Amino acid sequence: MATDANGLSPGLRVLRRDDWDKWYDTLIRGFGGVPESAEERELWNSLTEVDRSLAAWDGDECVGTAGAFSFRLTVPGGASVPAAGVTMVSVAATHRRRGVLTSMMRRQLDDVRASGEPLAVLTASEPAIYGRFGYGAATFQLCAEIDTTRVRLTSLPAGTDDVRVRYAVPAETLDACEALYARLVPSRPGMLARQPGWERLEVLDPESDRGGASPLQCVLAERDGETVGYARYRVKPDWEAAGPNGSVILESSAALDPAADAALWRFLFGIDLTSSLVLRGRGRPVDDAWRHWVSDIRRCRPRVLDALYLRPVDVGAALEARTYQAPVDVVFEVEDAFCPWNSGRWRLSGDAKGASCERTADAADLVLSVQELGAAYLGGVSLGSLGTAGRVREVRRGALAEASLGFGTGVAPWLPHGF
Repeated sequence: MATDANGLSPGLRVLRRDDWDKWYDTLIRGFGGVPESAEERELWNSLTEVDRSLAAWDGDECVGTAGAFSFRLTVPGGASVPAAGVTMVSVAATHRRRGVLTSMMRRQLDDVRASGEPLAVLTASEPAIYGRFGYGAATFQLCAEIDTTRVRLTSLPAGTDDVRVRYAVPAETLDACEALYARLVPSRPGMLARQPGWERLEVLDPESDRGGASPLQCVLAERDGETVGYARYRVKPDWEAAGPNGSVILESSAALDPAADAALWRFLFGIDLTSSLVLRGRGRPVDDAWRHWVSDIRRCRPRVLDALYLRPVDVGAALEARTYQAPVDVVFEVEDAFCPWNSGRWRLSGDAKGASCERTADAADLVLSVQELGAAYLGGVSLGSLGTAGRVREVRRGALAEASLGFGTGVAPWLPHGF
């Protein structure tokens, strides 16, 4: 596909609703061609924001797809900040290395800037693709496969025995679970406020996703008649000569307090005919409480994976939108080749109450690219560690330690679901 003088594909245009099926088929083919269930397809059709979706065409053939969701993302300090959730990105294998992806990313970030959203976020099928567009890995997820025959839960918090755990039908308890989730959203950076319709994603249960396990199951944690937690999971039976060897697969869970959380974990550990608890899906936060309850962390086989990638679209607005756990007064020199309006020097002054970030002619204290700024933005990656890796350059002595401390957070950022 040829490009014009601005590097944009002439066949790139905003998606029309009538073209959604062809556009979505192109996306599915780009991700292997395995068709989704009718229910999944209908859900993604209803969630697609066509006015924020792009289609690249070569004649009548759709050869590229990209979309964005209008999200609100929790940032350090608890504010809910508008963020474009970049999604459904694909390029036909017949049209690779022709500038299709770059054209879509260029148009998309221009549109995000015009809409006034200071942040763009995505989950990456291949992380190497998005670094060149300024996205940095900002949150991580903790996955594990816990041997529940040899690992015990110890030192559970007071009040655990006061929490009742009962079975529930996932779809019938969705409203109660969503209300609980909404209460937790401001408490952890990286969490997304779910807009109407997104709750259906949590109980979507196509057989193709089960991998031989049971349909989705659910339990509620209750105290004095109030729902204080929930867990959604599957059980995958397995029988060996020595006896049952099934697995519990945790899809999602949430709790309002440590006792409710512990009661849910104790239930999951004790399901009959199983010998392991597998944390999959979006995993759990890297600082999740269960790590402190298990008797042997090694037999949990923990591993940390990248999750949410973030790029500031408007550096000044993004840095002003969050707070800082310690006072900062630092001048960043930002390099941003793909969004040059961000390049230059910015003075950030802030603390736990708020912040200001404005352009300045003052000398730089720290030099970094927008990718590093995105990685550190939610507090899950320290500026100090990036400095150790040579990806942040300290000009003023002490500035890196000051900024690294300020950017930190009391809890690890976490993305609870994909998009």
